Amino acid sequence: MTTINKSMDIAAPLSEVFTYFARPEHMADQFPENMGLNVIPLEVKNGFGVGTIFRISGDFDGKKLEWDCETIDYIPHKKIVAKMIEGPFKHWQITVDFDELEEKKTRTTLTVEYDMPMGPLGGLLDKVKLKKIAERGMENGLYRVKALLEGTGSIPVYITLEAYRKVLKEKERLKCSVSEAIVDIINQNQEQTTAKQIQ
Repeated sequence: MTTINKSMDIAAPLSEVFTYFARPEHMADQFPENMGLNVIPLEVKNGFGVGTIFRISGDFDGKKLEWDCETIDYIPHKKIVAKMIEGPFKHWQITVDFDELEEKKTRTTLTVEYDMPMGPLGGLLDKVKLKKIAERGMENGLYRVKALLEGTGSIPVYITLEAYRKVLKEKERLKCSVSEAIVDIINQNQEQTTAKQIQ
């Protein structure tokens, strides 16, 4: 069994950090775009609480992997735990712990435990390559979330992942804040609607 543990202090209120991580599809934001990571909620229970099932798929160093997870523990503002219920690993589980350090400072700790298939060969592959990729991915992911949450104030939990990615692309294109990018997209849509009405 391999365990990877990474922590990061995020300068954002506990409620915002927890709300962000409580949406499984936001997990995709934590990984580089070249991984093509997708997280799709399949069955939502109790406001993304215990019993929620979601599918993770992506390109892990040239190997396409896909697995289904279920949220097995959900303590608001404290902890979220999900485990693989079907997929390529013998065992895979992620725990996200939240600790409020100050009013606007939250320590977020990710712990992933997994057991590779293929016996000793899987263990060797893990030690040589996969563990390093996973560690780097988790650390980079926490930095991405930190930048996201510290740079925007509050996270619009109602927005779809596709729409949120559009906002982030617009933010980069305009070199502006997320709020300004949202306003720009709204203005563009209003201009398009007005143009269509005139035609």
